[in-house]
Amino acid sequence: MSDLEQVVRWRQEGKVQEAIELLQEITVQEPENANVWYQLAWAHDSLGLEREAVPHYEKALSLGLSGEDRAGAILGLGSTYRTLGQYEQAKAWFETGMKEFPAYREFEVFYAMVLYNLGEHAEAMQRLLVQLADTSSDKRINDYNRAIRYYADQLDRVWE
Repeated sequence: MSDLEQVVRWRQEGKVQEAIELLQEITVQEPENANVWYQLAWAHDSLGLEREAVPHYEKALSLGLSGEDRAGAILGLGSTYRTLGQYEQAKAWFETGMKEFPAYREFEVFYAMVLYNLGEHAEAMQRLLVQLADTSSDKRINDYNRAIRYYADQLDRVWE
């Protein structure tokens, strides 16, 4: 088992502090390994150490993290910025994620959250309603899919 596999296993088992200690050792040995920095960010985030996670996410992304890990790091960094009240940074990262990974619906949902934080309630609701209409397997929601979509961007309209 590789060190990174051990780290992931420890994190899944709740041994996050042990994972962080091993990851810190690995970063000294492999300072250009984007995956190590990503795992270190994730471990800090899982302990509620958001401020400590940010530079690790940024380092991982700057080193050229790719694929699923890049998507995860972008979402993680954006979400972390949002929880720290740094809404504009969060918004920018979620927009990057939506651009790079247009099929990944989670970016739209987290983007809606930061829009809410920025006071852009109508757009936040519109995006969430579209996601609900697109992804729900609930029969009763699906029965109203067309209406949900129709009203999604007309929440403030009053018909007279």
